[in-house]
Amino acid sequence: MKGRGAPSNPQGRFERVARESVEDGWFPDPQDAPGRPATTVNEERARSIVSRNQSPDIPFDASINPYRGCEHGCVYCYARPSHAYLDLSPGLDFETRLYAKTNAAELLRATLCKRGYQPTPINLGANTDPYQPIERRYRVTRELLEVLADARHPCTIITKSAMVERDLDLLAHMARDGLVAVLVSVTSLDNRLSAKLEPRASAPARRLRAIRNLAAAGIPVGVLASPVIPAVTDTDLEEILAEAAAAGATRASYALLRLPHEVAPLFREWLQEHLPERASHVMSLVQQMRGGRDNDSRFGVRLRGEGVFADLIAKRFAVAVRRHGLNQGEGFGLRSDHFRAPDGQGELF
Repeated sequence: MKGRGAPSNPQGRFERVARESVEDGWFPDPQDAPGRPATTVNEERARSIVSRNQSPDIPFDASINPYRGCEHGCVYCYARPSHAYLDLSPGLDFETRLYAKTNAAELLRATLCKRGYQPTPINLGANTDPYQPIERRYRVTRELLEVLADARHPCTIITKSAMVERDLDLLAHMARDGLVAVLVSVTSLDNRLSAKLEPRASAPARRLRAIRNLAAAGIPVGVLASPVIPAVTDTDLEEILAEAAAAGATRASYALLRLPHEVAPLFREWLQEHLPERASHVMSLVQQMRGGRDNDSRFGVRLRGEGVFADLIAKRFAVAVRRHGLNQGEGFGLRSDHFRAPDGQGELF
């Protein structure tokens, strides 16, 4: 389906009622008509905003997701199964039926004001992209950054969108005090492939230009070659790192394709639609890295995999990192010692 990543809209794993379309002779429901499903956004007043984790294989323990669902529509997105908790499909629903947490900034301000709060870098974009297209209207991410900047609180941002450039003023100001770093995710340098994999994300060249503009503004920036999809995007790994380093990225990381829950059948369906001649080979390589399964959620192996092909990817990445002078020193060196609790808690209700 042009402009969308998921090829279908399967039921979520928690739905109790099964739906099936049948021809009953009456006028067809417009929602069942072929074509592009429209994006709808519900404004949500969240109860809390900072999520905590103890995962040993990710470099942050606090994160904020300004939105539920993501209009970028990346077919491989490991966050798709989260929509099942809303009794919605991890398929097309995930990229068309979205939720904006319009009180996110108020909640964040209240959290930072709590007695005994200890600042550690907060990540924006761990689950869904903070700069997906609906951010132009709702500006939830911008409001969160304003609170973080006011409190001098460190944060990191992960995005596939060049819209991050809109906030160069805030980000450059925060960067001068060591309070922010941006990680731009680049999956492939092939425009046609990218348009099928991640149809509403910025084009690859535009993401590289965003890296260049961020670096020119003095903002620490890195590149995520993620996900690496065997026999689909892995051939671009070295060139992604080379182009990102030339644009000003100083750090790099990668993650192999993850296919939790409903993502696995969606991705298989996508392969049959777009790369049928390679589908069985791709999934064979995936399973070789995942102990014979489509997915392996164990800490320590879920991001990098196991086996001969996974080891080869790791070695190729290490060689490219050394060649381009990436990952020198200890991380971005974000600082928490500038933190000051913001004035007041805002209007929560």
